Amino acid sequence: MGGISVKTNEVRFLSSGMEEVEEVELPFVVLFPWFAVFLGVVVYYVLSRFTHGLPYTAIMFITGAMIGYSALHAASNAIVDSTRLWLGINGEIIILTFLPGLLFLDSYNSNVFLFQRSILQIIIFAFPMVLGGTALTACIAYYIFPYGWSFNLSMTFGAILSATDPVAVAVLLNELGAPSRLKVHIAGESLMNDGSSVVFFRIFSSRFLYELGFQGFEQIGWVRGFILFFRLSLGGACIGLLFGIGLVTILFNLNRRLSKDENVIQVMATIMTAYLSFFVSEILADCSGIIAVLFCGLTTKAFGFSFINDSHLTEDFWHIMENLLNTVLFTVGGAVWGGIINFGGMEDWLYLLILYASLYAIRALLVLIFFPITSNIGIKQNWQEACFMAHAGLRGAVGIALALLLSAETHNAPKEQREKYQEYVDKLFGMVGGIAFLTLVINAPTSPALLNALGLVNPTEARNRVVHNYELHMRQNVLIEFMKLLAEETFKSVDFGVVREYVSPLAEVTSKELEAAVEIYNKRYPDKIPSLDNVMRAPLNEEAALEERQIFIHLLEREYHRQLLAGELDSRGGTPFSLLQSLQLANESVMKGNPLQDWDASQSIGKWTRKWDRLLHAYRVGVSGDEDFLAIRTHVLQALSFIKAHTYAQETFKAEFASVDANSLTLSQKAVVDESREQVSRAEAVLNAFDAEDVNVIKSQYVCQILLYKCADYFRTLAHNGLMNEREAGEFLEKYDKKLRHLRNASELKYEISYLKLSNEGCRLEKPSERGSNDDERVSGARPNYHDA
Repeated sequence: MGGISVKTNEVRFLSSGMEEVEEVELPFVVLFPWFAVFLGVVVYYVLSRFTHGLPYTAIMFITGAMIGYSALHAASNAIVDSTRLWLGINGEIIILTFLPGLLFLDSYNSNVFLFQRSILQIIIFAFPMVLGGTALTACIAYYIFPYGWSFNLSMTFGAILSATDPVAVAVLLNELGAPSRLKVHIAGESLMNDGSSVVFFRIFSSRFLYELGFQGFEQIGWVRGFILFFRLSLGGACIGLLFGIGLVTILFNLNRRLSKDENVIQVMATIMTAYLSFFVSEILADCSGIIAVLFCGLTTKAFGFSFINDSHLTEDFWHIMENLLNTVLFTVGGAVWGGIINFGGMEDWLYLLILYASLYAIRALLVLIFFPITSNIGIKQNWQEACFMAHAGLRGAVGIALALLLSAETHNAPKEQREKYQEYVDKLFGMVGGIAFLTLVINAPTSPALLNALGLVNPTEARNRVVHNYELHMRQNVLIEFMKLLAEETFKSVDFGVVREYVSPLAEVTSKELEAAVEIYNKRYPDKIPSLDNVMRAPLNEEAALEERQIFIHLLEREYHRQLLAGELDSRGGTPFSLLQSLQLANESVMKGNPLQDWDASQSIGKWTRKWDRLLHAYRVGVSGDEDFLAIRTHVLQALSFIKAHTYAQETFKAEFASVDANSLTLSQKAVVDESREQVSRAEAVLNAFDAEDVNVIKSQYVCQILLYKCADYFRTLAHNGLMNEREAGEFLEKYDKKLRHLRNASELKYEISYLKLSNEGCRLEKPSERGSNDDERVSGARPNYHDA
């Protein structure tokens, strides 16, 4: 092979009960995952173009099963040899390679607020339900299956199948666009119940292997089993919290938002922490790796989301990782199952169907038993959510990996012991893979229909009116864009009949609508959407107001995130946290029928975040400073961001629902805008309560901060468009990064605004007594008195 030294590996696999041994060149191991990605591209194209109802992961699992089965019977070639190498993969390698990356993204994308509120429900789903599921599934295997399994092997089997697969469930919920509350219940259960199922697996697999006379295993009693259970679960949670805090600290200190390299390093830090937390917990500390990654992701989301300099880069990277890992993981899981399945005839397939029906009934029974509790605690649960939860018990590659661990142990046994028990383990493996197969091809494809039938994703009447309103405004926008094109010399002769035929929003446009669009264009108001006569106005009702308040809250959230990206909010300070968390509380209040009240919520949370701001102030400037002025500055900056966000949300809300004239809003829409104005007036009252001179200083410094970011963004845009090279732009970005840090420190030390000057180079910060001093992150020495300046 081109001068490269090629080593061979002995591959053992089972075919019709006979062990075969082949030597395969090790470099071929690289081929299979990339071949799986190639198949994933093909499968995605087919599903997206021709068969929208089939889940991607289910098809990849089936594809992998066909590849694995074919590899046992096909003649040797590159793909077959590579597949055979992967058929012998250790289950622990599958877990260590694929799960950390997938679970970190799912936990980071979780709604921390809802997760915290529903933690008691999730604990019930993840622990008592798993224990009950393990015992009942073991009874099926012990009393109904004719395979002669021991009690410990049956309990091991029950532990593997009692927990839902967090990866498979997360993929399903993301594809369906499930409501946030339902996602928290099901995904949270799937992530947490790994702790209990893995503990039970370890206990009973150890007891089973002890039966076989294996060295290193013991008969674990019930008391020790419970101790082991709590050590694995709580230990994994503690390790995850520590790694999460460490990652937040790293993200906090990588604070040069204008440095592309530093933003890339932040992304590297997230993936490093995800895999290290899993490895340390699972391998070194002998705790639950999945729970460690779960708490690591939740901690990072709760405290470090605003520290991420380039959220778009981070999200894009993790979504690419998710697609790659999911594609290879489900293909590998299917291939391993297809390559090892050992069903002797129709009887085994019949028992597989009996097992599938039994598992469905067991899960439904457990959900029903605990429903009186789960429907009255946390964020509560209604009967529709309970029904879907019983249906959404998917199993996937995690169960196959656990079965592989057990299979690997028996393969390593002496020959006489292996021959005695290998058939038991192979049957178990076939059943586990078969259940994963059936849940992916039956439960997953039928889930969208069940969601719709239960009304969990059906839009409300108010939401339908909102969407219809969007459609009408889109039509008016297209008309205006068409007028702009007709104004160009090139398109003056365009045949409007052709346009109407192929552009569906204009298919039934009237002459009156055309005249209105021309009039708007002639008045040079193309960005103002007119009031349409045929827009159906909704009467004032609570359902409409609820829907529209939630839309308004979403607009506020989007503006806060824009301010973070634009540098208008201090991403290391407590203000972003208090503003964004206030929206969670406001949304919860709105769901109860209350009006918009996010200002009071932000002030309530701000009592705690201002303590963090005082610590951050001491860290940055090295002096205690004027705490009164620091408190005023925090209040003023929070009020300025709050007012700016509400102003943006009001303008966008009115533009999307009606013309800019508020009189054309429906009663419910006007009520939402009035509630927002009332919140703004409360923020303005806070500004007016402070000394006007102090407020003016803070406002002026805030303007300088915005202008400095504009200066930096100008050079960043030039570099992005290829008009400057990275080195040239980097010099300017580094300069303005220092100026921003200097401005921030000056602002916190209450420097007089007269020290801030605008030069022809951009925004330039100077202090007469300290010209020529460096722009270090920390500032020491005496602080000038603002009132004496």
